[in-house]
Amino acid sequence: MKTVQEEEDFRAFMTSRWPGLLRTAYLLTGGHHHDAEDLAQTTLARVYAKWHHVRRSDNIDGYVRRIMVHTNTDRFRRSRIREWVTPRIPDTPTPDGAELTAERDVLMSALARLPARQRAAVVLCYFEDMSQTEIAAALGCRLGTAKSQVSRGLEKLRKDGALIDARRAEAIVQEEAR
Repeated sequence: MKTVQEEEDFRAFMTSRWPGLLRTAYLLTGGHHHDAEDLAQTTLARVYAKWHHVRRSDNIDGYVRRIMVHTNTDRFRRSRIREWVTPRIPDTPTPDGAELTAERDVLMSALARLPARQRAAVVLCYFEDMSQTEIAAALGCRLGTAKSQVSRGLEKLRKDGALIDARRAEAIVQEEAR
């Protein structure tokens, strides 16, 4: 049973971290809004169940991200049986311009094609600005493994045909604008 103070602490934590957790979940799920919300909510439910341990952690955010990465990995393993990964993410309505939407869709598709651990490592490094040590803690692996997951993920993104085509198209448009 949680104390009133633990309940208040968790509520304050959840309220302040929800946008960031949802953004990380969105990136980890390959840009699927509903899956991201499910992942963030499931993560917070797991955090709530362990809040008396979590709140004493030296790095609460790292602990929560680790739970999120593990929860996503579990979700991904179960979903592979039921779902097929498609090469293109459906268009999603956003307030930004069509060009930014297209660029984001290409990036989200490329991230979705990465293996789950490489995607998690890249997201935590470049979208969450976590250090290599924090990534290793979040992934539950050694520092060298975290570094190699980020490196391999970036290498696959650099070689991704869709991203290369998008960069070429952007260069052509910029050249024509001159």
